Amino acid sequence: MNNGRLFLETTNYYLRTLSVEDVDGNYQRWLNDQEVVEHNSHGRFPQTPETLRSYVTSSSLTTNQLILAVIAKENGLHIGNISLQQINWVDRNAEIAFLLGEKEFWGKGVMFEAGQKLISHAFQTLNLHRIHCGTSFENKGMQQLAIKLGMTQEGVRKEAIFNNGKYIDILEFGLLNKN
Repeated sequence: MNNGRLFLETTNYYLRTLSVEDVDGNYQRWLNDQEVVEHNSHGRFPQTPETLRSYVTSSSLTTNQLILAVIAKENGLHIGNISLQQINWVDRNAEIAFLLGEKEFWGKGVMFEAGQKLISHAFQTLNLHRIHCGTSFENKGMQQLAIKLGMTQEGVRKEAIFNNGKYIDILEFGLLNKN
C-alpha cells in the first residue's frame, strides 16, 4: 500500500496519506493526461516529478489541507486522490476535491464511496460545519457526484476560470453538517 499512512477505510478502498513515493507511480501521468484533468486546474501546466514531489512534501506540512490517496483494495493500486482543501478552522468549512486518474475505475462509484467517508470524517471527527466544491458547467459527472453526496447547488461564479482560451462559469455546491 506504499509508504503513506492508512487514514480511512471504505468497503472497497483505503484512503491513506499521499506520499512522495506516489510521484513515481501513475500520479504524474494522470496530471499530464488531458482527458483526466479536462475539468480541473491540474492540467494547466505540465507536471514534472520535481514539482509533484515539492507539492506532496509541502502539502503534508500544512494544517489547512488533507490529501489522501485512494487505493483499490482488490489490487493495491493507487487510482486517485481525494482531499479537503482550504480548510478554514475558524469558520469550520472546507472544499472537497476529487481526482480519479485510473480510467478503468471511472463510472464505478469510487469517488462516491470515498467522498461519503471523507465527508463523514470532516463532520464527525474534524467538526467542520460545511463542505463545498465547484465545477464547470461541462463537468456533468462532478455535478452528479456532488448531488449524490447530498450537496445542493448554491450558486454560480460567472466567468471564474480561464481555460482553453475562454472564460467558464463555475457551479458551486455545498453541504451543511446538520448534526
